[in-house]
Amino acid sequence: MPPAESNPPTQAPSTTPRDQPESGAPRLRRAFVIIAAAVVVAVVAAFVVDTGLGARGESRLSHSLQTSPRLEFAPEVTFGGFPFVTHAAAGDFTSLTVTARGVALPRAGSAACRATQCWAELGVNATGVRTGADAWSLSPDAALSLDAVTAYAKLDSVNLGRMLDLTDLSVNTPAPQGKAGGGGPGDGLLERTSGVLLTGTVALPPDAATTSSVPPSASKYTGPKVRVSVTVDLSVRADSLILTPTDFYDGPEEHASDDVPTQYRAAVLRRFGAAVPMPPLPWGVNPTSANSAGSDVLIKGSATARVVRVDQF
Repeated sequence: MPPAESNPPTQAPSTTPRDQPESGAPRLRRAFVIIAAAVVVAVVAAFVVDTGLGARGESRLSHSLQTSPRLEFAPEVTFGGFPFVTHAAAGDFTSLTVTARGVALPRAGSAACRATQCWAELGVNATGVRTGADAWSLSPDAALSLDAVTAYAKLDSVNLGRMLDLTDLSVNTPAPQGKAGGGGPGDGLLERTSGVLLTGTVALPPDAATTSSVPPSASKYTGPKVRVSVTVDLSVRADSLILTPTDFYDGPEEHASDDVPTQYRAAVLRRFGAAVPMPPLPWGVNPTSANSAGSDVLIKGSATARVVRVDQF
């Protein structure tokens, strides 16, 4: 009789890590990561939407400002206050900056400005800006209430030179004297009211205006001329920028120093003096001071607590 078959011993099922139930800590970490990612996405989305709405509001105000009679181009507009949606809903912004470039000046005065259009820049920096309920879409006739506003009109070297009939004029703001490292990055944009450096070419004998179609700075000019640097003081009278020459400049900044015949020195120096007509400051602000800023010159003024109309910029 054959022996009975024996069944193989039964082995207990093995338990692998995959079959083990997941502990609570990894699940908690995964949930935390998902929640954090969702929060980041929501914050970024809200920021993008707010930035887009802010840009749209600034663009609308820019186009409304462009309806001002003297603005040919849409100005740059920046509202202060984040988030934009909150401030727009309240009709209250911390600040407003407007920069209008390419403001045409009358074709009058100097020969250069009669022949070539001269341009200025206008701008304002206002604080405590209240727009009322129309903050989302400021129309040209909208009123803005400003706690304080500083306005300016600016000429660069090229346009100031045209207005003085000194077509190669350059403006420089010398660094403070007696200061180690003066004029370095730590000083930022240099500004001065006195001792501003002007460099240009003057015909001999000097004339108050360019009488030839070929200016003295041109290579085709055949008459006697000198290229010199002088210092001037800046002030303001009514809406005019006043340049008062004080002396010839001999350093330490880079300068021009052609020999000027003795009999012409006073006349050459006076050639850099003038009362330069400037456009009225935005929103009727009265100019009270003038200064250089790097290679530009400007007049500016400040006012407090005024209500202005957008299209009267």
